[in-house]
Amino acid sequence: MLRLPISSVTASGSFLLLTFGLVAPTHADSMSALIAQKSAQSTTTTSYRYPDVSRQAPTVLPAFLSGNYDNVDSEYLPLLSSAETQSSPAAREVVSTARKMALNERTIIQGGCWDYLNAVFNRAGVTRDTIHKGTYGQGPYASSGEIEVGDWLYYINHGYNDVEHSGLFVGWVDERAKQALILSYAGENRREPARYRVYDLSNVYQIMRPSV
Repeated sequence: MLRLPISSVTASGSFLLLTFGLVAPTHADSMSALIAQKSAQSTTTTSYRYPDVSRQAPTVLPAFLSGNYDNVDSEYLPLLSSAETQSSPAAREVVSTARKMALNERTIIQGGCWDYLNAVFNRAGVTRDTIHKGTYGQGPYASSGEIEVGDWLYYINHGYNDVEHSGLFVGWVDERAKQALILSYAGENRREPARYRVYDLSNVYQIMRPSV
């Protein structure tokens, strides 16, 4: 077995350490210079920005809408919740009172749609101001921009023989197509609570707005 002198090992070790000690800093300096150069080029030759990503917060319904209802489709509950939180004080009182009567109490009123909404407004303790007034057959008919949450509307019911009908406006499902969520009461001795349904509001001829 060949044995090297201790001095040789030390010298070899010193040589290796010296060699790595000289090469590593040189390599690091070169890489730093290259990164700096590329960074400078990127800031002067491009204006690219990452696109903004829109994230919709999950809908959390309030406790008063946490039940199971047969007179409103669950997909419209967020719209109903929004109507109660974003409307004016008088409209909010009307929408809230109507929701309690329809969903929570399942109130039955003797009479038709007018009698039901009259009871809602009276129970809410608000008055009504006529914002738009036309006639069933001749109009003038209101534009979608005139209608607000909590409005008592008279309109032509295109989904049921084009008869006169009235209902409480909750919100637009598709404003461009004039499709809106309405609280409607059938009456006619059906013994059914009011329902939230989508109606065509192409021909609204009267608007009454709640006020305090």
